[in-house]
Amino acid sequence: MLTDRHGRTHRSLRISIVDKCDLRCTYCMPEDQQFLKREELMTREEIATIARLFAVRYGITKIRLTGGEPLVRSDVVGIVRDLSQLPVKLGLTTNALSLHKHLDGLLDAGLKGVNVSLDTFDADRFRKIARRDGFDTVHANILLALRKGLRVKVNMVVMRKVNDDELLRFVELTRDHDLHVRFIEFMPFAGNHWGRDRVYTYAEMLGRIGSVHAFEKLNDDPHSTAKAYRVPGWPGTFAVISTVTEPFCGTCDRLRVTAEGKMRNCLFAREETDLLSALRRGEDIVPLIEANVLAKHAMLGGLPPFRPDTQEEVLHDLSARPMVAIGG
Repeated sequence: MLTDRHGRTHRSLRISIVDKCDLRCTYCMPEDQQFLKREELMTREEIATIARLFAVRYGITKIRLTGGEPLVRSDVVGIVRDLSQLPVKLGLTTNALSLHKHLDGLLDAGLKGVNVSLDTFDADRFRKIARRDGFDTVHANILLALRKGLRVKVNMVVMRKVNDDELLRFVELTRDHDLHVRFIEFMPFAGNHWGRDRVYTYAEMLGRIGSVHAFEKLNDDPHSTAKAYRVPGWPGTFAVISTVTEPFCGTCDRLRVTAEGKMRNCLFAREETDLLSALRRGEDIVPLIEANVLAKHAMLGGLPPFRPDTQEEVLHDLSARPMVAIGG
C-alpha cells in the first residue's frame, strides 16, 4: 500500500499518456502551449511497466488514462489492452471528438467506461470554448458509447457567465439516459485566466438545480471526489466536484503520472518526481514513488483554502503547468 504522512492510503492513479489535444479549450490550454517531443513521452512499454508496479506492488485498484486527449495517440488501444490485464478498474477521459474511430477497438481491448469532457450543449459556445467545431460529433459519440454499453460520465467545468446557464440542461440528460453528469468548479491553472469571480460554487449549483428539480443525496464512495445526487425516478445521476470551495483533500486517494513520467501526489502539486528518467537509466523507482507519496501535503498542494469572505487570492498560482500538461 501507499500511505502518506497523514495516514491516507492511495488506491487511484491517473496516467496522462499525451499532452496534446485535438481541441484547444480556453481553460486548459494556453494559446502558446509548447508540446513535448515524441521521445519525451512515455512509451507504451514504459506506461505498462509503471502501471504494473503501482497495481501489483502497491495495490492501486483504479487507473484512468488521461491527456491532453489520449485518443490522439496511435497506440492508445494497445495501451488500454496492456492495462486491462491488471487487477484494476480501468477508465479513460476523452473529449470524444474522435471516439467513434476507436470505440470498437477500445471495447475489444477491455475498456469499460469513459469520462467525456463537455462544457456546453450550444454549438456556437462549443466553438468559442474549444476553438473549433465539433459539438455534433461529440454529442453523437456520447450516445454511441451508451449504446455500446460503456459506462459514461460527462464532465462539465462550470464557469460563471460562460456556461452556468446550462446547468439544468445537463441535469436533464440524466432523465433520458443512464449516464452520470459531474459539475466541476473552475480551478486555477497556468494560463486559464482563473479568477474568484468566475467560480460558480457548489452551493450555487445545488441552489439553481433545486429551484427546478427535487433531488436526493446518494451515498458516496469514501474516497470519491464527487458529491452525488439523483432526481428521483431518473436513471442517471449528477454530482459536484467542489475542489475550490469545499476541498475533499482529507479523503483523497489519488496520484498522478504526467505524459513525460513525472509523478505528482496532488492535482495542485508544485513538486514532481521524475520516474521516467530513472526508469530509463535502469534505476529502481520504488524509493522515488514512496518518497513522493510521503511528501504529500494535507490539502491543496500545501496552499491555503479558498475563502469566499475575502478578496485575498491564494489560489491564483497553484501550478506552473496548464491542465493539458497535468492530465484530467
